[in-house]
Formats: sequence, structure tokens, C-alpha cells
Amino acid sequence: MTTTLIATRQHHFRLGEDEQAIALVRTADGHLLHTADGASAVSVERDAQGREWLRIDGRRHEVFIATRGDEVFVHLDGEAHALRYQHPLQRLAASGAGSAEDSVRAPMPGSLVSLPVAVGDAVQRGQVLLVMESMKMETTITAPRDGVVHSVHYAVGQSFDRDALLLELESNA
Repeated sequence: MTTTLIATRQHHFRLGEDEQAIALVRTADGHLLHTADGASAVSVERDAQGREWLRIDGRRHEVFIATRGDEVFVHLDGEAHALRYQHPLQRLAASGAGSAEDSVRAPMPGSLVSLPVAVGDAVQRGQVLLVMESMKMETTITAPRDGVVHSVHYAVGQSFDRDALLLELESNA
């Protein structure tokens, strides 16, 4: 099989604490996803019932995808992943504390399942701030930067809409 390169787009995402360089290449046959682990043929398909399926190198996985601005929340193979797209200029400028958003918002409607932090707690980037449930799946929300929990807007068991302000951070200086 000959692969003809049509377009390449390089992206950087944060997955937890790690930055991932990902290139999505459109070919005559579909798409190739290039990561540090190599290249994989990928596609997303929707069935008649509205479920989405991620096909990676011919293997099909049911996937749930929700986006909020530059964040992508993916439920795949029983695990939840939160990715944040980083624009190249933001990546270069984001070297100090306080460069990330201070507002932690709901990526989808849901309810608060666990809240291991309280107002006044110092947190580190990547630390679990809360666990929410949506569509019978749990999503862990982590701190986008080091800081102090300034306010918490929901209690365990309360429901909220997409984009609801869940928690706010402030500088720990």
C-alpha cells in the first residue's frame, strides 16, 4: 500500500502532567496519528444508535468524547483522559505560575462525586481537585497549575450544567 501525504498538522496536548507532541496526517486512505510511540491509522465512526467508535490500526474501541474550548475529555476502554490543547505561542509563554486558568469548569453536565480538597488547600499541577460523574462515567479533574484553592462552588452530590464554575484557584505566593 502506498500512502500519499495530503496534509500534516502538529499539535501539543497536556495529558495529566505530561506534554505530548501529536501529528495528525491526512492521507489518501484516511488519517495517521503520529505519537512518540509511532504511527497508527485512526478514524472515528458513529453507528446508527449514535455511539462513537475509535478505530486504531483496525481495532475498534467505543469512545465518548466531550470538548470544552481547548480541552478534550475522552472515555476509552474504561478509563477517562483529559487533554488540553496548547497553542504554540501559549506553550512558549507559559513558563511561570499563574499562566494557566484559575477557573475550573465542568466539561459536561454531571454531579460531584468526590472533593478531596477544601478552600485554603495548596495544590500542585496535576493533583486531583474533584471527581465528577456524567453519563454513568467518572471523570477526574486535576489542577491546571500550582496554587491555592480559593473557592469551591458545589458540594458532593450536587448537580451542575456544562461549563459551570466548579472551583477557583489563586496564586500561592
